[in-house]
Amino acid sequence: MKFVWKLIKGLFKWTFILLFLFAIGVFVFMNTSAEFGGDHTDEDIRRYEKTGHYKEAVFFNSVETTRGFSWDVFVKTFKEYLKENPNRDPQVELPLVKQDSLKLEQTKNESKLIWFGHSAFLLQLDGKNILLDPMLGKAPSPVKWLSRKRYSKELPLAIAELPQIDFVFISHDHYDHLDLETIDLIKDKVGHFIVPIGVGAHFKSWDVPASKIHEFNWWEDGEVNGLEFAFTPTRHFSGRGITDANATLWGSWVIKGKDSRVFFSGDGGYGDHFKKIGDAYGPFDFALVECGQYNDNWKQIHMRPEESAQAVKDLNAKVGIPIHWGAFTLSLHDWFEPPVRIKKAADSLGVNVVTPVIGETIDLDSLNIRYNPWWESL
Repeated sequence: MKFVWKLIKGLFKWTFILLFLFAIGVFVFMNTSAEFGGDHTDEDIRRYEKTGHYKEAVFFNSVETTRGFSWDVFVKTFKEYLKENPNRDPQVELPLVKQDSLKLEQTKNESKLIWFGHSAFLLQLDGKNILLDPMLGKAPSPVKWLSRKRYSKELPLAIAELPQIDFVFISHDHYDHLDLETIDLIKDKVGHFIVPIGVGAHFKSWDVPASKIHEFNWWEDGEVNGLEFAFTPTRHFSGRGITDANATLWGSWVIKGKDSRVFFSGDGGYGDHFKKIGDAYGPFDFALVECGQYNDNWKQIHMRPEESAQAVKDLNAKVGIPIHWGAFTLSLHDWFEPPVRIKKAADSLGVNVVTPVIGETIDLDSLNIRYNPWWESL
């Protein structure tokens, strides 16, 4: 009996030691890793307080919004994640159109969009190279080896082969939209980073010159080097660590070319802000609208496909492109479900949605493009 008791005490002792060391490791990592971004100065806080949606050290949505992450929902969702569902991830390599950096530079006066998967795009507009939420890394997490990896082993164009970039637009600071690995590799070839207010602190901590960083508040118009744009609201949240929830703003972008107007949704739940944006800045030629990684439990912060279709209509967009899918599994639905559901809803609303293959070139000057269910042939 004494031996058993001694064994139990030993197990408790070593369990405690291991947990203690793990906690220390987590603490050190959280406080030393560049992944978590920068801190906010007192001067920053004073700027944030003037935005109209910042109080008690956090930004807030214009309408009441919950994340849907209660303990009951967490337990239920965790159980769902443990169930076998082979359709959450593709079982084969996805089709991919490779791009050539030299050709892209030679044809950059031809306005076009190229999807890199998830929410990342290369937009060429009025002779400018523009990246939208360029998460081009392997996993949307500060700890890559613990996260589910990108579906595709390759990108349409390797990060190092990207041409000189005039602008990078960031919608918010979550890991699947703002990736340190990508920023480190492109920051020397980027002219300007256009970001929500507060996100500039991350870029400064990553050694991006302050002269390249431009922060914006909701409904604020901007013009940099001849490109006109506006930062518009979403229903979402922000944060890269345990203690920085909603310390930076989140939102969507309106990008105005001479002949084309593009809307980029970022992340968020459905609301009347889409109609307000459409009324203020529409009509749009293309609306890149979140449609993936949704769940009924967190519908206030991530639209479901039927709401995505309605958002395209509210925005008064000629063409909608579903984004936030095709690269990572961050929810419970089948990986190919988003474009199927949004197409059905779009047809009922009389809305046009298209689904390019990753890397496919979409000509902004030609609206003669169609819905392509390319995943059905895999």
